Amino acid sequence: MADYGRYPAPNYAPSAPPMPDSYSAGRPSTEGYAHPPPPASYSYPYPSPWASGAGGAGGTYFPPGTPPEVIRSFEAVDRDRSGFIEESELQAALSSAYHKFSIRTVRLLMFLFKNSSNPSKMGPVEFAALWGCLGQWQAIFYRFDRDRSGKIDSVELKDALISLGYAVPPSVIQVLISNYTDAYGRGALNFDNFVECGMIVKGLTEKFKERDTRYTGSATFSYDDFLLMIIPFIVP
Repeated sequence: MADYGRYPAPNYAPSAPPMPDSYSAGRPSTEGYAHPPPPASYSYPYPSPWASGAGGAGGTYFPPGTPPEVIRSFEAVDRDRSGFIEESELQAALSSAYHKFSIRTVRLLMFLFKNSSNPSKMGPVEFAALWGCLGQWQAIFYRFDRDRSGKIDSVELKDALISLGYAVPPSVIQVLISNYTDAYGRGALNFDNFVECGMIVKGLTEKFKERDTRYTGSATFSYDDFLLMIIPFIVP
């Protein structure tokens, strides 16, 4: 999918907002943010309402340093006080904080940030990680939405992905954009579409890299492995 041969080996691992279990503490600029990401430092002075014995199943904590507004967003949609939220609740939380998120994007995020003990739901740790990740994607969105249209077109998408280390060919850019055409046939991505595209490109690239250990841009897959790699990203 990506032409890795254009880049030296040290740049093979892109600097896109990371996936769960590998997200960095790096903090992008918050200029222009409507909802800034969590800070890199963790110094939250009191325990989460979902501390052990005080919350839902599993008694899960928010990570130390989680901003109060993130906790409030989680609490507002966790109406049964279980300490976990399902896809409709996540959609409500994200749509009220960032932008109206489609259920398709929400399902992909639920898959990527799923709770290991309750895969169909998301707990405080995953929610906080997702919130920080979305803040980073939002910074990238604002940076490349050069005409301030609130949408990313094909040229802006190509430039955004290249800036993250993904030399995605024009044919693939057009396939991505074509999934989001409006009633007039114009292709462009709003914020949740952009997050979905970015997460798919990043996730599949990372899966591909597991097989392409020499950075050649080529890898061999069995049919079963290929399906297991692709399907979770296209059928969330």
